[in-house]
Amino acid sequence: MQRKTVEERPNWQEIANENGFIFHHVDGERYWDERAYWEFSLREVEDEIEDPTTEIYAMCLSLVDDACGSQELMEKLAIPDDHRDLVAHSWRGTDMSLYGRFDFAYDGTNPAKMLEFNGDTPTSIYETAFFQWNWLEGMIDLGKLPENADQFNRLHEALMERFAQVLTKGSLLHFSAVQEHVEDRATVLYLEDIASQAGLETKFVPIEQIGIDDKGNFLDHEDFRIGALFKLYPWEDLMREEFAAHIPRSKTMFIEPAWKAILSNKAMLPLLWERNMGHKNLLPAYFEGTDQAKSLASGPHVYKPFFSREGADITLFDGDAHHAGPEEGYGEEGGIVQAYAPIARSGDNHAVIGSWIVGDEAVAMSVREDASPITRDLARFLPHAIID
Repeated sequence: MQRKTVEERPNWQEIANENGFIFHHVDGERYWDERAYWEFSLREVEDEIEDPTTEIYAMCLSLVDDACGSQELMEKLAIPDDHRDLVAHSWRGTDMSLYGRFDFAYDGTNPAKMLEFNGDTPTSIYETAFFQWNWLEGMIDLGKLPENADQFNRLHEALMERFAQVLTKGSLLHFSAVQEHVEDRATVLYLEDIASQAGLETKFVPIEQIGIDDKGNFLDHEDFRIGALFKLYPWEDLMREEFAAHIPRSKTMFIEPAWKAILSNKAMLPLLWERNMGHKNLLPAYFEGTDQAKSLASGPHVYKPFFSREGADITLFDGDAHHAGPEEGYGEEGGIVQAYAPIARSGDNHAVIGSWIVGDEAVAMSVREDASPITRDLARFLPHAIID
């Protein structure tokens, strides 16, 4: 595993704009960055990223099964009391998951360590599935990468296959997100295209314009009933909205399903460690306030609120210095203390590995870089290449 500096394609912004990648810069700062790439060997990818991803996801599903039979675990996971039956029924009814992304600390030498799992609303799909592959092909054509260069990346194909498994061909699938959020809207647009290629009918409805009829059915902005909904909106927020009480009787099929609420918050990390203590790809983690958490916090560690996103309200002590993510008010429901694992570093660049799962299969990898050891909202996306 090495970070390689490389000359960027001279027309990459034009290519991005032509293909709908309109958020390659955010607030004037680069988000997509191809002035360098991360190089891996095939062994590193297969043995240190792909295999652990599959194994840990199986552990996650076992945790979901435990939690859906335990009020105590539901409480620890901060699942609202009114929606615990919804979550359990979703799991027992075998509601199908589409995708998720693990974040790993991996430096090419030590075993990858799971930092967290976004099992509900992971973004950077387009960048991973399409644009970094576009970069790879372009660099090979330009002679800047060898012809046998490859990527761990079948995210597009895997999502298309999974959409076809989740819904019958010809079914209508509504997609929803906050309309004014540029990245989320672009992500959903890409997923709509994939679903269309899988043979589904698609329709977008802004999340803020979803309505309810007198029978409790969810309706789109044109008053069509929503039978199936992909929502790029987190369950922890959805369950706390005014209309949340209507969800169980709406008969809407949700993607991601409600049981993903168990895996989309960091309260699952201590429970995963408790059940698989000592696993080489897991980090010790405990609920804040416990004796174990206090002991762990005496050395290098990370504090994470249950529902923090993009590094918000996270604090990190690496043994020498303290670091803090942006303050956004997370933490009311609780937090966890996790052992510190250094992520890959090259100069001032800290890189976290994203490992994508579709269904039960590990299918792709992405790399985000930040000047901070806490990966934040404006972390840059760098492509990767497998070269042996």
